[in-house]
Amino acid sequence: MDIGRFLIETHLRTGRSIKALAKTHDVSPSWLFTLLGRYRLEGDAGLEPRSRRPRSSPSRIADLWEDEIVVLRKELADDGFDAGAQTISFHLVERHGQAVPSVPTIWRVLRSRGFVTPQPHKRPKSSYARFVADLPNECWQADMTHVPLDNGTTFEVLNMIDDHSRVCVASRVMVHVKATDVVRVLHKSAETWGYPATLLTDNGLIFTAQRRYGVAGAVEHELFALGIGSKHSRPYHPQTCGKVERFHQTMKKFLRAQEGLETSKQLQRAIDRFVERYNTVRPHRGIARKTPLAQWSARDPAVPRTPRITIGGRRLRLDRVDKAGTVTLRHRGQLHHIGIGRPYGGWRVAMLIDGRNIEIVSLDGSPIRKLVLDPTKDYQRQP
Repeated sequence: MDIGRFLIETHLRTGRSIKALAKTHDVSPSWLFTLLGRYRLEGDAGLEPRSRRPRSSPSRIADLWEDEIVVLRKELADDGFDAGAQTISFHLVERHGQAVPSVPTIWRVLRSRGFVTPQPHKRPKSSYARFVADLPNECWQADMTHVPLDNGTTFEVLNMIDDHSRVCVASRVMVHVKATDVVRVLHKSAETWGYPATLLTDNGLIFTAQRRYGVAGAVEHELFALGIGSKHSRPYHPQTCGKVERFHQTMKKFLRAQEGLETSKQLQRAIDRFVERYNTVRPHRGIARKTPLAQWSARDPAVPRTPRITIGGRRLRLDRVDKAGTVTLRHRGQLHHIGIGRPYGGWRVAMLIDGRNIEIVSLDGSPIRKLVLDPTKDYQRQP
């Protein structure tokens, strides 16, 4: 039972002093005197438990900040931008300096107003193994995504972002993205940002024809000629290109909030507005709440690691040296084996082919062998 009610009733029934009862039951005499005074003023209601919450709290921020937090949340959400507690905190600091509510306090305000629902079952992001390039332009990620419009039209959008800073270096709308479009966008982006040391993509045909057809496509030709490394995620593992995949989601969230998008030009203008804000205004959680442009500008960018290789009119074929130290080449319907040497077993090499004149180099441009193919021999022996 309620110990306070019991002791007051005992005092009234037996006449025992408040101090004696407090000492016997190890409670505060002043508390019992307070209860007795409430009882004399209010009767039994005065003995009911009361909240210990203070009538006022000088440190409570709701009266000062809650309305601005809610308005900022609605503005960001209506425009299709991230509107979480950390993003709101970033914009409050931009407006007022450092004397703003903490992120947990902003989150509690959003929860109390019904904007967010706690999800304790979600896996924490800290549990994921993450890779981030050390320098700007050390690695770009590229991917294509489909963007449907309200009128039923669907366009393809090619996105390229910098792995280190998350800067969007290109976001272009097309009816259908082709390999030549990827090359064109790569060169156009390099005019502003420079060329990357490596390009990371999935295994789509617009990026690589090697896996399906065994020959290099337009993108592989160009990357090899520029000395840019080419990497591909393993099949059915989009997490490898997770940064550009996440960019797709953020972009589409913004586009869903826009109205009147019916043509490719209107869509491109909307994406251009989004990219400008994404690069220069929007704080990014993955880079300590900095803007991508600030993160990109903080360090000197990387450059392609290998010298440019002139291909000219020669055909390019990428291959892997087998355990016996040979690579294969089909010439006029006949398969030929070209000896390189067992020490090269497992190496990735490039063959630059001009008729029967063949030059074999490593992917860093180092020469390995030159020969004139003898079509009468199956095995092209080393000299």
